[in-house]
Amino acid sequence: MSDERVRAAVAAAAEAAGAGGRATVRMDGARAGIVLDATGLTPAGRDAAERAVRAAALAAGAAEARVAVTAERVRRRLVAVASGKGGVGKSTLSANLAVALRRLSLRVGLVDADVYGPSQPRLMAAEGAKPQARDKVLMPVDTPHGVPMLSMGQLVAPGRALAWRGPMAAGALGQLLDAEWGAADTLVIDLPPGTGDVQLTMVQKYRPAGAVIVSTPQDLALIDARRAADLFATAGVPVIGLVENMSGYLCPHCGEASDPFGRGGAEAEAAAMGVPFLGRVPLDARIRAASDAGRPPAGEEDDRVFAPIAAQVADWLADR
Repeated sequence: MSDERVRAAVAAAAEAAGAGGRATVRMDGARAGIVLDATGLTPAGRDAAERAVRAAALAAGAAEARVAVTAERVRRRLVAVASGKGGVGKSTLSANLAVALRRLSLRVGLVDADVYGPSQPRLMAAEGAKPQARDKVLMPVDTPHGVPMLSMGQLVAPGRALAWRGPMAAGALGQLLDAEWGAADTLVIDLPPGTGDVQLTMVQKYRPAGAVIVSTPQDLALIDARRAADLFATAGVPVIGLVENMSGYLCPHCGEASDPFGRGGAEAEAAAMGVPFLGRVPLDARIRAASDAGRPPAGEEDDRVFAPIAAQVADWLADR
């Protein structure tokens, strides 16, 4: 046995386990002391990496291998996606924003905090997937889109109503946010509509980096969007920008464009509030069909709707 052989074997094992360059070996005779930096690995990944480096050291000739696992706490940025009222497409935007940010190489997780009407399991093709817990901490569920997620919709029976008072809903939000998110450093939070206990818990306890406000173009929706923006402004949480959903309709048969909900209202409101206008999402049957099927359009190579919105959010985060 040679010390260098053990070190080389441990380094190779750490690299293969996703902890490359983060394993140091100190030899004391035939005994190997290994310090493994598992920052960013999931609990399962940490366990696998620990087993791998120990086995590699023994296979390389060490008589004994002791492994100490360390990890730095990942500082996560929270992006809240909010609206003052329901039915404006907030959940669809949240799912597509998360997927589009993932395509920009951000390490993203998705939290479905709409505890009364969770829809992310359907949007992210994760229906029926149940999160596990480790030491009473929830483990996010993987999705086909490379974005781990947690939702109350994964924890209750399908179709069951959650008749919870505000403090219970706020407590559920805490469980979702305090989960084991591994390497994810950006969490997109799909908030319930309104300005109630869940939103207050979010801004007071978890302090999002910023908020994206979703509205349709008509005045009635914009009134509630102003309220949502005011909540974040009052709490000192910056508004990243406004998105206008259901903005224009292109008939798939004749090609004629129309604006059943109006057009430009959210852009004008963003200008009045002094915040960026992030873009428009059209009323498009293809977006609806893809969302119902658990295929966020932001995951497609030809996406021209959500990618520009995500790019502005990513740039905003990078500046901070």
